[in-house]
Amino acid sequence: MKPDLTELDAFAAVARHGSFRKAADERGVSASALSHAMRTLEQRLGVRLLNRTTRSVTATEAGQQLLSTLQPALAAVASALQALQCQQQVPTGTLRLNVSRPAARLVVGPMLGPFMAAYPRIKVELLTDDGLTDIVAKGFDAGVRFGESLASDMIALPIGAPQAFVCVAAPGYLRARGTPQAPRELLEHACIGRRFPSGKLYSWEFLLNGQPLRLAVPAALVLEDDGLMLQAALDGAGIAYVYEAMAKPYLADGRLQELLQDCKAAASRFFIYYPSRRHTPPALQALIDFSRARG
Repeated sequence: MKPDLTELDAFAAVARHGSFRKAADERGVSASALSHAMRTLEQRLGVRLLNRTTRSVTATEAGQQLLSTLQPALAAVASALQALQCQQQVPTGTLRLNVSRPAARLVVGPMLGPFMAAYPRIKVELLTDDGLTDIVAKGFDAGVRFGESLASDMIALPIGAPQAFVCVAAPGYLRARGTPQAPRELLEHACIGRRFPSGKLYSWEFLLNGQPLRLAVPAALVLEDDGLMLQAALDGAGIAYVYEAMAKPYLADGRLQELLQDCKAAASRFFIYYPSRRHTPPALQALIDFSRARG
């Protein structure tokens, strides 16, 4: 049986200290156990490595030859382990993220600049994708989606502030078509529908008399991008159902008006999710910790 690295490192320690007791104290074992281990090592190699007297321990000529080869090798191993520990303390490497476009715009995008300033040794690759991509198969470290979109075998943690949806329309549209006072009145209006990459049309969500209501609105125009939905609403094409945070600038300057405020559904959270694994990559853990610190 070949000697292992632990035995060779123990031999180097004994030769360096010239003492079983000192080497044993350094390694947290008994001197007798270390002496026995050295005898076993010599038997395996078929050569005496140490000269033992009642007062000292010195390397034999064969032991000196082995030690001269071992010391640089052991130093290289120690240096590699130290570098690995430093990497854990100062995260480095590439972090690959698969993020829905709204999540990228509302949550992840605003934190990228501060995050990369805080962790200059991390490289971030972010792909925006509204589909339900298999992040493991595609080689991503993590994804960001709404909670209801996540597979059950993923670790998922909330990221960013809760996001609410609002119904909005241009004042000109409302003057021409009237202002709906209840969700079901939307069925009489031109609505701007949202289609997912799966092909499914999104049903608008409301809270009516304390109960959730999902409404399949008539879509005069169907889009899959929030920016286009907002532009269509600004142009008077109909009523849009969009992220409140994206509509805020237009609501503030009066170019859009919010509808059905009393029926607004509860805000939802985006989640950063990743496969269950024993050791989370340092770059990913850094992003998780950074997002938590931002609240």
